[in-house]
Amino acid sequence: MTGVEVRSAKVADAPAVAAIYAHHFRHGTASFDTVPPALVEWEAKISAILAKSWPFLVAELSGVVVGYAYAAQFRDRPAYAHTCEDSIYVSAEYLGQGVGSKLISALVEAAKICGFEQMIAVAGGAEPASVALHAKAGFVEAGRMRRVGRKFGKVLDTLYMQRDLTR
Repeated sequence: MTGVEVRSAKVADAPAVAAIYAHHFRHGTASFDTVPPALVEWEAKISAILAKSWPFLVAELSGVVVGYAYAAQFRDRPAYAHTCEDSIYVSAEYLGQGVGSKLISALVEAAKICGFEQMIAVAGGAEPASVALHAKAGFVEAGRMRRVGRKFGKVLDTLYMQRDLTR
């Protein structure tokens, strides 16, 4: 999609990030949250990720945030210091228009600069759009946890995908 710029997030982007996530929380299975995070939680998350010099990016079109992506250490134990987990969401009206591809490409490069060597994607509900986006970006299936979540009256799997950032 032309005109989309990817930049580092600011705490001031939290309302847009919260709105994008809330839509996916209400309408999709990628998130297993039962309550969407409050604005103050998004502000804290953006601040915490940026404070660790990890990437939290937003995609902007004509001054409007239309998607976001971030990477944070996969688990908080020291042995995982070089492995990150990504999170990526795009505004509903811009799905399938290349915003996600721009974000994930920029996120992978930013994560490499941070010293991450592996990136894990956790696709709640094995959400087809998330799986397709990650596969297009070079992620491969690393495992599936069967029947671990429930949302909208469905029993859902979680799909793990992985990309080596050292190549």
